[in-house]
Amino acid sequence: MNWLELTSLMPLLLVASISVILLLLIAFVRDHKLTCWVTCIMFVMAAYWALTEMGNTAQQVTPLLIMDDFSRLLIGVVLLVSLACAWMSYAYLEAADEIREEYYVLLSLAALGACVLVASNHFASMFIGLELMSVSLFAMVGYMAHSKQQAHMTLEAGVKYMVLSGVSSSFLLFGVALIYAYAGNLTIDLVVSADGPRLHSGYLEIGAALLLVGVAFKMSWMPFHMWTPDVYQGAPAPVTSFLASAVKVAVFAFAMRWLMMAQGDYLTLLLLGLTIMAALSMVVGNLLALRQDNLKRLLGYSSIAHMGYVIITLAATATLGPDSISTALEGAAVYLITYASMTMLAFAVISQLASKDQRFESGTLIHYSGLLFQQPWLASALILAMLALAGMPLTAGFIGKYYLVLVAVESELWLLLSLLILGSALGLYYYLRVILVLCKTAVDDQPIDHRIMVFSGGEKLLLLLLVLATLWLGIYPTPVIEWVQLAIA
Repeated sequence: MNWLELTSLMPLLLVASISVILLLLIAFVRDHKLTCWVTCIMFVMAAYWALTEMGNTAQQVTPLLIMDDFSRLLIGVVLLVSLACAWMSYAYLEAADEIREEYYVLLSLAALGACVLVASNHFASMFIGLELMSVSLFAMVGYMAHSKQQAHMTLEAGVKYMVLSGVSSSFLLFGVALIYAYAGNLTIDLVVSADGPRLHSGYLEIGAALLLVGVAFKMSWMPFHMWTPDVYQGAPAPVTSFLASAVKVAVFAFAMRWLMMAQGDYLTLLLLGLTIMAALSMVVGNLLALRQDNLKRLLGYSSIAHMGYVIITLAATATLGPDSISTALEGAAVYLITYASMTMLAFAVISQLASKDQRFESGTLIHYSGLLFQQPWLASALILAMLALAGMPLTAGFIGKYYLVLVAVESELWLLLSLLILGSALGLYYYLRVILVLCKTAVDDQPIDHRIMVFSGGEKLLLLLLVLATLWLGIYPTPVIEWVQLAIA
Protein backbone atom coordinates (compact mmCIF):
# COMPACT_ATOMS: atom_id res chain seq x y z
CA MET A 1 0.00 0.00 0.00
CA ASN A 2 1.46 3.35 -1.03
CA TRP A 3 1.07 6.72 0.64
CA LEU A 4 -1.79 7.89 -1.60
CA GLU A 5 -3.81 4.78 -0.83
CA LEU A 6 -3.16 5.16 2.88
CA THR A 7 -4.21 8.83 2.96
CA SER A 8 -7.34 8.02 0.95
CA LEU A 9 -8.35 5.64 3.74
CA MET A 10 -7.96 8.30 6.44
CA PRO A 11 -11.73 8.82 6.94
CA LEU A 12 -12.12 5.10 7.67
CA LEU A 13 -9.01 5.05 9.88
CA LEU A 14 -10.24 8.04 11.88
CA VAL A 15 -13.63 6.41 12.45
CA ALA A 16 -11.96 3.12 13.39
CA SER A 17 -9.79 4.91 15.92
CA ILE A 18 -12.84 6.31 17.74
CA SER A 19 -13.74 2.97 19.31
CA VAL A 20 -10.13 2.36 20.41
CA ILE A 21 -9.80 5.83 21.94
CA LEU A 22 -13.14 5.54 23.71
CA LEU A 23 -12.35 2.12 25.17
CA LEU A 24 -9.05 3.45 26.56
CA LEU A 25 -10.79 6.55 27.87
CA ILE A 26 -13.55 4.57 29.57
CA ALA A 27 -10.97 2.29 31.19
CA PHE A 28 -9.53 5.26 33.10
CA VAL A 29 -12.39 7.70 33.51
CA ARG A 30 -16.13 7.56 32.97
CA ASP A 31 -17.31 10.95 31.80
CA HIS A 32 -20.37 11.05 29.56
CA LYS A 33 -19.81 14.57 28.30
CA LEU A 34 -16.14 13.92 27.47
CA THR A 35 -17.01 10.68 25.67
CA CYS A 36 -19.63 12.44 23.56
CA TRP A 37 -17.27 15.32 22.76
CA VAL A 38 -14.49 12.99 21.61
CA THR A 39 -16.91 11.05 19.41
CA CYS A 40 -18.34 14.18 17.81
CA ILE A 41 -14.93 15.76 17.18
CA MET A 42 -13.62 12.59 15.53
CA PHE A 43 -16.72 12.35 13.33
CA VAL A 44 -16.22 15.97 12.26
CA MET A 45 -12.56 15.33 11.40
CA ALA A 46 -13.37 12.20 9.38
CA ALA A 47 -16.25 13.87 7.50
CA TYR A 48 -14.12 16.93 6.74
CA TRP A 49 -11.30 14.76 5.42
CA ALA A 50 -13.67 12.75 3.20
CA LEU A 51 -15.41 15.78 1.69
CA THR A 52 -12.25 17.85 1.14
CA GLU A 53 -10.64 14.92 -0.73
CA MET A 54 -13.31 15.12 -3.44
CA GLY A 55 -11.83 15.84 -6.84
CA ASN A 56 -8.72 13.76 -6.22
CA THR A 57 -7.84 10.63 -8.15
CA ALA A 58 -9.78 7.49 -7.32
CA GLN A 59 -7.77 4.96 -5.34
CA GLN A 60 -8.41 1.21 -5.52
CA VAL A 61 -7.09 0.15 -2.11
CA THR A 62 -6.60 -3.61 -2.52
CA PRO A 63 -9.40 -5.37 -4.44
CA LEU A 64 -11.75 -4.72 -1.51
CA LEU A 65 -12.22 -0.95 -1.31
CA ILE A 66 -12.40 1.88 -3.81
CA MET A 67 -12.05 5.46 -2.59
CA ASP A 68 -13.46 7.58 -5.38
CA ASP A 69 -15.56 10.75 -5.23
CA PHE A 70 -18.76 8.70 -4.97
CA SER A 71 -17.39 6.95 -1.87
CA ARG A 72 -16.09 10.19 -0.37
CA LEU A 73 -19.37 12.04 -0.79
CA LEU A 74 -21.59 9.34 0.72
CA ILE A 75 -19.06 8.53 3.46
CA GLY A 76 -19.22 12.22 4.34
CA VAL A 77 -23.03 12.01 4.48
CA VAL A 78 -22.91 8.90 6.69
CA LEU A 79 -20.43 10.56 9.07
CA LEU A 80 -22.48 13.75 9.32
CA VAL A 81 -25.54 11.67 10.13
CA SER A 82 -23.50 9.78 12.75
CA LEU A 83 -22.37 13.11 14.20
CA ALA A 84 -26.00 14.23 14.55
CA CYS A 85 -26.91 10.88 16.15
CA ALA A 86 -24.10 11.22 18.71
CA TRP A 87 -25.08 14.82 19.38
CA MET A 88 -28.75 14.06 20.03
CA SER A 89 -27.84 10.96 22.07
CA TYR A 90 -26.20 13.01 24.82
CA ALA A 91 -29.39 14.55 26.22
CA TYR A 92 -31.30 11.31 25.63
CA LEU A 93 -28.82 9.18 27.58
CA GLU A 94 -28.41 11.79 30.31
CA ALA A 95 -32.06 11.31 31.16
CA ALA A 96 -31.87 7.50 31.00
CA ASP A 97 -31.12 5.12 33.87
CA GLU A 98 -28.55 3.21 31.82
CA ILE A 99 -24.77 2.99 31.33
CA ARG A 100 -23.94 5.67 28.79
CA GLU A 101 -20.34 5.62 27.59
CA GLU A 102 -20.30 2.25 25.78
CA TYR A 103 -23.11 3.45 23.52
CA TYR A 104 -20.68 5.70 21.63
CA VAL A 105 -18.32 2.77 21.02
CA LEU A 106 -21.18 0.90 19.35
CA LEU A 107 -22.16 3.98 17.35
CA SER A 108 -18.63 4.47 16.04
CA LEU A 109 -18.41 0.79 15.00
CA ALA A 110 -21.78 1.00 13.23
CA ALA A 111 -20.59 4.13 11.40
CA LEU A 112 -17.37 2.34 10.43
CA GLY A 113 -19.35 -0.57 9.00
CA ALA A 114 -21.51 1.83 7.01
CA CYS A 115 -18.43 3.60 5.60
CA VAL A 116 -16.84 0.28 4.59
CA LEU A 117 -20.09 -0.68 2.88
CA VAL A 118 -20.15 2.57 0.89
CA ALA A 119 -16.57 2.05 -0.33
CA SER A 120 -16.95 -1.68 -1.06
CA ASN A 121 -15.92 -2.87 -4.50
CA HIS A 122 -15.95 -6.53 -3.52
CA PHE A 123 -18.52 -8.88 -2.02
CA ALA A 124 -16.18 -9.81 0.85
CA SER A 125 -15.76 -6.21 2.04
CA MET A 126 -19.48 -5.69 1.51
CA PHE A 127 -20.30 -8.51 3.91
CA ILE A 128 -17.72 -7.37 6.46
CA GLY A 129 -19.08 -3.81 6.44
CA LEU A 130 -22.70 -4.93 6.55
CA GLU A 131 -22.16 -7.30 9.47
CA LEU A 132 -20.03 -4.81 11.43
CA MET A 133 -22.83 -2.29 11.09
CA SER A 134 -25.58 -4.81 11.87
CA VAL A 135 -23.96 -6.43 14.91
CA SER A 136 -23.35 -3.01 16.46
CA LEU A 137 -26.97 -2.08 15.80
CA PHE A 138 -28.22 -5.24 17.56
CA ALA A 139 -26.83 -3.87 20.80
CA MET A 140 -27.83 -0.27 20.06
CA VAL A 141 -31.47 -1.17 19.35
CA GLY A 142 -31.69 -3.07 22.64
CA TYR A 143 -29.48 -0.65 24.56
CA MET A 144 -32.25 0.48 26.92
CA ALA A 145 -33.18 -3.10 27.85
CA HIS A 146 -32.50 -2.40 31.55
CA SER A 147 -34.37 0.89 31.57
CA LYS A 148 -37.41 0.92 33.83
CA GLN A 149 -39.50 2.96 31.41
CA GLN A 150 -39.02 1.05 28.14
CA ALA A 151 -37.31 -2.26 28.89
CA HIS A 152 -39.94 -4.57 27.41
CA MET A 153 -40.37 -2.72 24.12
CA THR A 154 -36.65 -2.15 23.59
CA LEU A 155 -35.69 -5.75 24.31
CA GLU A 156 -38.37 -7.03 21.93
CA ALA A 157 -37.16 -4.70 19.17
CA GLY A 158 -33.54 -5.76 19.69
CA VAL A 159 -34.31 -9.48 19.54
CA LYS A 160 -36.57 -9.07 16.51
CA TYR A 161 -33.96 -7.07 14.63
CA MET A 162 -31.20 -9.55 15.52
CA VAL A 163 -33.16 -12.63 14.41
CA LEU A 164 -34.50 -11.19 11.16
CA SER A 165 -31.18 -9.55 10.32
CA GLY A 166 -29.45 -12.91 10.82
CA VAL A 167 -31.91 -14.58 8.46
CA SER A 168 -31.37 -11.89 5.82
CA SER A 169 -27.59 -12.21 6.18
CA SER A 170 -27.86 -15.95 5.52
CA PHE A 171 -29.76 -15.25 2.30
CA LEU A 172 -27.16 -12.70 1.29
CA LEU A 173 -24.20 -14.95 2.10
CA PHE A 174 -25.69 -17.89 0.23
CA GLY A 175 -26.30 -15.64 -2.76
CA VAL A 176 -22.68 -14.49 -2.70
CA ALA A 177 -21.56 -18.15 -2.54
CA LEU A 178 -23.59 -19.00 -5.65
CA ILE A 179 -22.21 -15.98 -7.50
CA TYR A 180 -18.67 -17.05 -6.57
CA ALA A 181 -19.39 -20.59 -7.75
CA TYR A 182 -20.48 -19.16 -11.09
CA ALA A 183 -17.81 -16.51 -11.70
CA GLY A 184 -14.83 -17.75 -9.68
CA ASN A 185 -14.25 -14.39 -7.98
CA LEU A 186 -16.01 -11.96 -5.64
CA THR A 187 -15.50 -8.61 -7.36
CA ILE A 188 -18.81 -6.89 -8.00
CA ASP A 189 -18.12 -6.46 -11.71
CA LEU A 190 -18.22 -10.30 -11.99
CA VAL A 191 -15.32 -10.65 -14.40
CA VAL A 192 -15.26 -14.39 -15.01
CA SER A 193 -12.04 -16.32 -15.40
CA ALA A 194 -10.36 -16.83 -18.76
CA ASP A 195 -11.91 -20.29 -19.03
CA GLY A 196 -15.40 -18.80 -18.80
CA PRO A 197 -18.13 -19.37 -16.20
CA ARG A 198 -17.72 -22.47 -14.09
CA LEU A 199 -21.45 -23.21 -13.80
CA HIS A 200 -24.72 -22.59 -15.62
CA SER A 201 -26.00 -18.98 -15.62
CA GLY A 202 -28.95 -20.09 -13.46
CA TYR A 203 -26.61 -20.10 -10.47
CA LEU A 204 -25.85 -16.44 -11.14
CA GLU A 205 -29.54 -15.56 -11.37
CA ILE A 206 -30.44 -17.37 -8.14
CA GLY A 207 -27.42 -15.89 -6.35
CA ALA A 208 -28.29 -12.36 -7.50
CA ALA A 209 -31.90 -12.85 -6.38
CA LEU A 210 -30.78 -14.02 -2.92
CA LEU A 211 -28.36 -11.10 -2.68
CA LEU A 212 -31.20 -8.74 -3.57
CA VAL A 213 -33.28 -10.23 -0.74
CA GLY A 214 -30.52 -9.39 1.74
CA VAL A 215 -30.31 -5.82 0.43
CA ALA A 216 -34.13 -5.53 0.49
CA PHE A 217 -34.23 -6.38 4.20
CA LYS A 218 -31.80 -3.61 5.12
CA MET A 219 -33.66 -1.14 2.86
CA SER A 220 -37.08 -2.12 4.30
CA TRP A 221 -38.47 -2.96 0.87
CA MET A 222 -41.74 -4.86 0.80
CA PRO A 223 -42.25 -7.76 1.48
CA PHE A 224 -39.08 -7.77 3.64
CA HIS A 225 -40.25 -4.88 5.81
CA MET A 226 -41.86 -6.65 8.74
CA TRP A 227 -39.19 -5.62 11.27
CA THR A 228 -39.28 -1.92 10.46
CA PRO A 229 -42.24 -0.44 12.40
CA ASP A 230 -41.60 -2.52 15.54
CA VAL A 231 -37.87 -1.76 15.61
CA TYR A 232 -38.44 1.92 14.85
CA GLN A 233 -40.88 2.15 17.76
CA GLY A 234 -38.89 0.09 20.26
CA ALA A 235 -35.37 1.39 19.61
CA PRO A 236 -34.12 4.59 21.30
CA ALA A 237 -34.90 7.60 19.12
CA PRO A 238 -31.24 8.40 18.24
CA VAL A 239 -30.71 4.77 17.19
CA THR A 240 -33.85 4.89 15.07
CA SER A 241 -32.51 7.99 13.33
CA PHE A 242 -29.31 6.09 12.45
CA LEU A 243 -31.35 3.14 11.16
CA ALA A 244 -33.55 5.41 9.08
CA SER A 245 -30.76 7.41 7.48
CA ALA A 246 -27.15 6.19 7.67
CA VAL A 247 -28.03 2.52 7.17
CA LYS A 248 -30.24 3.29 4.19
CA VAL A 249 -27.58 5.52 2.57
CA ALA A 250 -24.83 2.92 3.01
CA VAL A 251 -26.80 -0.09 1.76
CA PHE A 252 -28.23 1.79 -1.21
CA ALA A 253 -24.77 3.07 -2.13
CA PHE A 254 -23.55 -0.52 -2.44
CA ALA A 255 -26.69 -1.51 -4.37
CA MET A 256 -25.97 1.29 -6.85
CA ARG A 257 -22.38 0.09 -7.38
CA TRP A 258 -23.48 -3.51 -7.76
CA LEU A 259 -26.28 -2.84 -10.25
CA MET A 260 -24.10 -0.47 -12.29
CA MET A 261 -21.90 -3.50 -12.97
CA ALA A 262 -24.80 -5.88 -13.70
CA GLN A 263 -24.84 -7.13 -17.28
CA GLY A 264 -26.53 -9.97 -19.10
CA ASP A 265 -29.87 -11.71 -18.79
CA TYR A 266 -29.94 -11.74 -15.01
CA LEU A 267 -30.28 -7.95 -15.05
CA THR A 268 -33.84 -8.43 -16.38
CA LEU A 269 -34.65 -10.63 -13.39
CA LEU A 270 -33.29 -8.02 -10.98
CA LEU A 271 -35.28 -5.29 -12.71
CA LEU A 272 -38.49 -7.30 -12.36
CA GLY A 273 -37.83 -7.89 -8.66
CA LEU A 274 -37.04 -4.22 -8.07
CA THR A 275 -40.20 -3.10 -9.88
CA ILE A 276 -42.40 -5.40 -7.80
CA MET A 277 -40.78 -4.30 -4.54
CA ALA A 278 -41.04 -0.63 -5.54
CA ALA A 279 -44.76 -0.95 -6.31
CA LEU A 280 -45.50 -2.79 -3.06
CA SER A 281 -43.39 -0.44 -0.93
CA MET A 282 -44.91 2.74 -2.34
CA VAL A 283 -48.53 1.60 -2.06
CA VAL A 284 -48.60 -0.64 1.02
CA GLY A 285 -46.13 1.49 3.00
CA ASN A 286 -48.29 4.59 2.60
CA LEU A 287 -51.55 2.74 3.23
CA LEU A 288 -50.27 1.23 6.48
CA ALA A 289 -48.91 4.60 7.60
CA LEU A 290 -52.46 5.98 7.45
CA ARG A 291 -53.46 3.72 10.35
CA GLN A 292 -50.62 4.59 12.74
CA ASP A 293 -51.11 6.51 15.99
CA ASN A 294 -47.48 6.32 17.16
CA LEU A 295 -45.24 8.85 15.43
CA LYS A 296 -42.20 6.55 15.25
CA ARG A 297 -44.26 3.74 13.69
CA LEU A 298 -45.71 6.25 11.25
CA LEU A 299 -42.21 7.32 10.25
CA GLY A 300 -41.27 3.62 9.95
CA TYR A 301 -43.96 2.96 7.37
CA SER A 302 -43.12 6.29 5.76
CA SER A 303 -39.50 5.14 5.33
CA ILE A 304 -40.75 1.97 3.60
CA ALA A 305 -42.58 4.16 1.09
CA HIS A 306 -39.59 6.48 0.61
CA MET A 307 -37.25 3.57 0.01
CA GLY A 308 -39.76 2.35 -2.56
CA TYR A 309 -39.54 5.72 -4.29
CA VAL A 310 -35.78 5.55 -4.61
CA ILE A 311 -35.96 2.15 -6.36
CA ILE A 312 -37.03 4.15 -9.41
CA THR A 313 -33.42 5.23 -9.88
CA LEU A 314 -32.17 1.62 -9.77
CA ALA A 315 -34.84 0.48 -12.22
CA ALA A 316 -33.93 3.36 -14.50
CA THR A 317 -30.29 2.28 -14.75
CA ALA A 318 -31.42 -0.88 -16.56
CA THR A 319 -33.43 1.05 -19.16
CA LEU A 320 -31.38 4.21 -19.75
CA GLY A 321 -28.47 4.29 -22.14
CA PRO A 322 -24.87 4.84 -21.01
CA ASP A 323 -25.12 8.55 -21.78
CA SER A 324 -28.21 9.07 -19.62
CA ILE A 325 -27.44 6.77 -16.73
CA SER A 326 -25.73 9.58 -14.83
CA THR A 327 -29.16 11.21 -14.37
CA ALA A 328 -30.38 8.15 -12.47
CA LEU A 329 -27.27 8.08 -10.30
CA GLU A 330 -27.54 11.80 -9.63
CA GLY A 331 -31.20 11.42 -8.69
CA ALA A 332 -30.43 8.58 -6.28
CA ALA A 333 -27.62 10.45 -4.53
CA VAL A 334 -29.60 13.70 -4.22
CA TYR A 335 -32.62 11.84 -2.88
CA LEU A 336 -30.57 9.98 -0.28
CA ILE A 337 -28.99 13.22 0.94
CA THR A 338 -32.30 15.08 1.16
CA TYR A 339 -34.04 12.13 2.82
CA ALA A 340 -31.28 11.87 5.42
CA SER A 341 -31.56 15.57 6.33
CA MET A 342 -35.33 15.65 6.83
CA THR A 343 -35.43 12.29 8.62
CA MET A 344 -32.72 13.39 11.03
CA LEU A 345 -34.68 16.57 11.74
CA ALA A 346 -37.83 14.61 12.61
CA PHE A 347 -36.02 12.19 14.91
CA ALA A 348 -34.00 14.96 16.54
CA VAL A 349 -37.27 16.54 17.67
CA ILE A 350 -38.59 13.19 18.94
CA SER A 351 -35.31 12.48 20.73
CA GLN A 352 -35.25 15.84 22.50
CA LEU A 353 -38.88 15.51 23.59
CA ALA A 354 -38.36 11.91 24.72
CA SER A 355 -35.40 12.94 26.86
CA LYS A 356 -37.86 15.02 28.91
CA ASP A 357 -40.95 12.79 28.69
CA GLN A 358 -40.96 9.19 27.45
CA ARG A 359 -44.59 9.48 26.36
CA PHE A 360 -43.48 11.36 23.27
CA GLU A 361 -41.57 8.27 22.14
CA SER A 362 -43.77 5.39 23.25
CA GLY A 363 -47.21 7.01 23.34
CA THR A 364 -49.67 8.02 20.68
CA LEU A 365 -49.94 11.18 18.63
CA ILE A 366 -52.31 12.66 21.22
CA HIS A 367 -49.25 13.42 23.36
CA TYR A 368 -48.14 15.92 20.71
CA SER A 369 -51.45 17.75 20.86
CA GLY A 370 -51.01 21.49 21.28
CA LEU A 371 -47.21 21.26 21.21
CA LEU A 372 -47.02 24.29 18.91
CA PHE A 373 -48.32 26.53 21.70
CA GLN A 374 -46.11 25.08 24.44
CA GLN A 375 -42.87 24.34 22.55
CA PRO A 376 -43.15 26.45 19.37
CA TRP A 377 -39.51 25.94 18.35
CA LEU A 378 -39.65 22.14 18.52
CA ALA A 379 -43.12 21.95 16.99
CA SER A 380 -42.09 24.24 14.10
CA ALA A 381 -39.08 22.04 13.39
CA LEU A 382 -41.28 18.93 13.36
CA ILE A 383 -43.78 20.66 11.06
CA LEU A 384 -40.92 21.50 8.69
CA ALA A 385 -39.78 17.86 8.75
CA MET A 386 -43.31 16.66 7.92
CA LEU A 387 -43.63 19.15 5.07
CA ALA A 388 -40.24 18.08 3.71
CA LEU A 389 -41.16 14.39 3.87
CA ALA A 390 -44.36 15.25 2.00
CA GLY A 391 -42.27 16.92 -0.73
CA MET A 392 -43.42 20.50 -0.28
CA PRO A 393 -41.57 23.23 -2.26
CA LEU A 394 -38.75 25.15 -0.53
CA THR A 395 -37.84 22.04 1.46
CA ALA A 396 -35.31 19.28 0.82
CA GLY A 397 -38.08 16.79 0.02
CA PHE A 398 -39.20 18.74 -3.04
CA ILE A 399 -35.77 18.56 -4.69
CA GLY A 400 -35.52 14.83 -4.00
CA LYS A 401 -38.91 14.05 -5.52
CA TYR A 402 -38.26 16.36 -8.45
CA TYR A 403 -35.25 14.23 -9.38
CA LEU A 404 -37.26 11.02 -9.04
CA VAL A 405 -39.95 12.34 -11.38
CA LEU A 406 -37.26 13.47 -13.84
CA VAL A 407 -35.61 10.04 -13.81
CA ALA A 408 -38.93 8.21 -14.18
CA VAL A 409 -39.92 10.35 -17.17
CA GLU A 410 -36.55 9.99 -18.92
CA SER A 411 -36.58 6.21 -18.47
CA GLU A 412 -40.32 5.96 -19.32
CA LEU A 413 -41.17 4.07 -16.12
CA TRP A 414 -44.78 5.18 -16.24
CA LEU A 415 -46.12 2.61 -13.78
CA LEU A 416 -43.61 3.54 -11.10
CA LEU A 417 -44.17 7.24 -11.80
CA SER A 418 -47.93 6.79 -11.32
CA LEU A 419 -47.36 4.96 -8.05
CA LEU A 420 -44.93 7.67 -6.92
CA ILE A 421 -47.63 10.30 -7.46
CA LEU A 422 -50.27 8.15 -5.73
CA GLY A 423 -47.95 7.43 -2.79
CA SER A 424 -47.08 11.11 -2.42
CA ALA A 425 -50.79 11.97 -2.31
CA LEU A 426 -51.39 9.38 0.41
CA GLY A 427 -48.34 10.56 2.32
CA LEU A 428 -49.61 14.13 2.24
CA TYR A 429 -52.64 13.04 4.28
CA TYR A 430 -50.83 11.50 7.22
CA TYR A 431 -48.08 14.13 7.30
CA LEU A 432 -50.72 16.87 7.46
CA ARG A 433 -52.48 14.84 10.15
CA VAL A 434 -49.39 15.12 12.34
CA ILE A 435 -49.23 18.87 11.69
CA LEU A 436 -52.90 19.20 12.62
CA VAL A 437 -52.30 17.43 15.93
CA LEU A 438 -49.41 19.78 16.71
CA CYS A 439 -51.55 22.83 16.01
CA LYS A 440 -54.66 21.95 18.01
CA THR A 441 -55.22 21.85 21.74
CA ALA A 442 -56.09 18.58 23.43
CA VAL A 443 -59.73 17.57 23.53
CA ASP A 444 -61.52 17.92 26.85
CA ASP A 445 -61.78 14.23 27.61
CA GLN A 446 -58.09 13.59 26.98
CA PRO A 447 -56.13 16.45 28.53
CA ILE A 448 -52.39 16.33 28.10
CA ASP A 449 -50.24 17.55 30.95
CA HIS A 450 -46.99 18.60 29.29
CA ARG A 451 -44.15 18.86 31.74
CA ILE A 452 -42.13 22.05 31.72
CA MET A 453 -39.28 21.25 29.36
CA VAL A 454 -36.08 23.26 29.26
CA PHE A 455 -33.58 22.46 26.52
CA SER A 456 -29.87 23.19 26.51
CA GLY A 457 -28.07 25.40 24.04
CA GLY A 458 -26.47 22.36 22.39
CA GLU A 459 -29.87 20.78 21.73
CA LYS A 460 -31.18 24.00 20.22
CA LEU A 461 -28.06 24.40 18.07
CA LEU A 462 -28.43 20.86 16.66
CA LEU A 463 -32.05 21.51 15.80
CA LEU A 464 -31.15 24.85 14.17
CA LEU A 465 -28.46 23.23 12.00
CA LEU A 466 -30.84 20.48 10.84
CA VAL A 467 -33.57 23.04 10.08
CA LEU A 468 -31.11 25.13 8.06
CA ALA A 469 -29.89 22.05 6.17
CA THR A 470 -33.45 21.04 5.28
CA LEU A 471 -34.28 24.54 4.07
CA TRP A 472 -30.95 25.07 2.31
CA LEU A 473 -31.35 21.88 0.30
CA GLY A 474 -34.80 23.07 -0.76
CA ILE A 475 -34.03 26.73 -1.48
CA TYR A 476 -30.46 26.62 -2.81
CA PRO A 477 -29.46 23.02 -3.64
CA THR A 478 -26.94 23.98 -6.34
CA PRO A 479 -23.74 23.34 -4.30
CA VAL A 480 -24.92 19.89 -3.23
CA ILE A 481 -26.02 19.03 -6.78
CA GLU A 482 -22.60 20.09 -8.09
CA TRP A 483 -20.91 17.87 -5.51
CA VAL A 484 -23.11 14.95 -6.56
CA GLN A 485 -22.33 15.55 -10.23
CA LEU A 486 -18.63 15.61 -9.41
CA ALA A 487 -18.99 12.37 -7.43
CA ILE A 488 -20.59 10.42 -10.28
CA ALA A 489 -18.59 11.96 -13.11
